[in-house]
Amino acid sequence: MKIAPFLVFFLVVLFIYGLINIYIFTRFMQCIPTGSNARIWAIIIFWVIVGSFILARFMERAYPCDFTEVMTWIGSLWLGAMAYFVLAILLVDLARSVNHFIPFFPKFFYADYQKTKLFALFITTGLVVLTVTAGFINARNPKIKILDLNIAKKIQGSKTLKIAMASDIHLGTLVGRRGASQLVRMINGLHPDIILLAGDLVDEDLKPVIRRNLGETLKNLYAPLGVYAITGNHEYIGGAAEAVAYLKAHKIQFLSDTVELIDNRFYLAGREDRDKPRFTGKQRKPLAEVLKGADPSYPIILMDHQPFQLSKPEKTGCRPSVIRSYASWTDLAF
Repeated sequence: MKIAPFLVFFLVVLFIYGLINIYIFTRFMQCIPTGSNARIWAIIIFWVIVGSFILARFMERAYPCDFTEVMTWIGSLWLGAMAYFVLAILLVDLARSVNHFIPFFPKFFYADYQKTKLFALFITTGLVVLTVTAGFINARNPKIKILDLNIAKKIQGSKTLKIAMASDIHLGTLVGRRGASQLVRMINGLHPDIILLAGDLVDEDLKPVIRRNLGETLKNLYAPLGVYAITGNHEYIGGAAEAVAYLKAHKIQFLSDTVELIDNRFYLAGREDRDKPRFTGKQRKPLAEVLKGADPSYPIILMDHQPFQLSKPEKTGCRPSVIRSYASWTDLAF
């Protein structure tokens, strides 16, 4: 991975992250009475939480340990909370702006305005904590979605194909052995013909994956036609070459702007992630070149972690059907 593109990416993210948190901090401080001892503790706790994410990013690479894991958990949970705090504050600011021109706030809001602001802070914080907690529980209990897709093409052999597809697993500190084992059990329990992992299998840094030996757990994935994967943006953030090499060593086959004929029944193609140029300076292959060796009379399954411009597969003779999984999109083009 080239250092310069990564550094630019990191500085841009850090700048945006800083601005957002300054905005939240400013609005927080307006809710806490001046001269209160709580202000000092609020400042310390707030910036420790904010800084934990940045500290964890560095320490995870340089010195992975139990303390690093704690910082990673705090920082990652804050990222989710941060988004909801910004949304809540923006809604409050919008309501205040409307109220300035068209007063609709009840009079008791202003009887003790400082108390009202403090109450609003507690309510907002409570709602954000509940929302993030619900999201965490939801993430810990993934659901299986079954889709039936009919393909208007002739195939040899069996007329049905059972595909198990998963993306955005983000193995590492947050999703460790328990999460990896759960993934393997759920997928193998479906008894699929083929398994497709559509990017972001690794959460940036590979070290926690190696330290927890998660590759050995992934080796238990089984499908008669194989286990195939593509890169996502997070593999490139952490170093795609190392992540791909590690996963290949644990029986996961990667499609890197390539296409393969599977069981003489259908083609499976996989694209490099669209963020590849940002981190390597190298372009991924045009889609037409990726599919150059595929016979369009066969069904074609195309995996792309971020499949923008879905009209392009159609120009190659494919009819795209899109499946959304977590934060990513996987394009199945037939």
